[in-house]
Amino acid sequence: MEAVRGSAGTAGIAVVTGAGSGIGRSVAVALAQAGWSLALAGRRAEPLAETAELAEPTGGDALCVPTDVTSEEAVAALFAAVRERYGRVDLLFNNAGSFAGGGTPVDELAADTWRQVVDVNLTGTFLCAQAAFRQMKEQDPRGGRIINNGSISAHVPRPHSVAYTATKHAVTGLTKSLSLDGRPYRIACGQIDVGNAATEMTARMQTGILQANGTLAAEPVMDAADVARTVVHMASLPLEANVQFATVMATTMPYIGRG
Repeated sequence: MEAVRGSAGTAGIAVVTGAGSGIGRSVAVALAQAGWSLALAGRRAEPLAETAELAEPTGGDALCVPTDVTSEEAVAALFAAVRERYGRVDLLFNNAGSFAGGGTPVDELAADTWRQVVDVNLTGTFLCAQAAFRQMKEQDPRGGRIINNGSISAHVPRPHSVAYTATKHAVTGLTKSLSLDGRPYRIACGQIDVGNAATEMTARMQTGILQANGTLAAEPVMDAADVARTVVHMASLPLEANVQFATVMATTMPYIGRG
């Protein structure tokens, strides 16, 4: 039977990329707690299964699909699996990302590393959004929501982060275009910009990271669950309302006043 948002006790069908760890895992668990059925995507099957186990005690229903978001074929297979299992897509949390090359000066960054970051952070985000858009446009009832994971770096850079910063600025443009192009089809698109959530990627910030003035300084972090609660709120709105951009950050991190 087709699962329709708001019926049969389900908040809807959510696809979460980068679901094997960090923010993706926290958001997946929080969505399950809020009644969403889940399709979990990530590079490796084992971490996805661990996320599914964390979500299942909350009453969630999780489909795990190992996916390389840089591959058009893999993304198509992901959304085909979701259609086969659930019949529709109500939410995409576009979360998969790479910080490869972070800490490398611009004149030393390898072109292959640049391409790797662009492939994951921009092309992968586009491919998943495109596949979700197609499904949401065609399904009945029509529509859905896409939430892109941007970053504080979508606004201001850290030193030696040219590839990551460039792609996150580009994600903002992608979000705006999707938001505009989705209007005729009841497809809402918003972006959450996250600063210093406590994940594997940010562990080094607690011991010392390069600042704009050339010094090293430890930075405060926040629990990834604080991000997850915001995503759940964005996802829970009716399609007639949208959080276009939200910034969630550790209160005292160097963002306001950075540089």
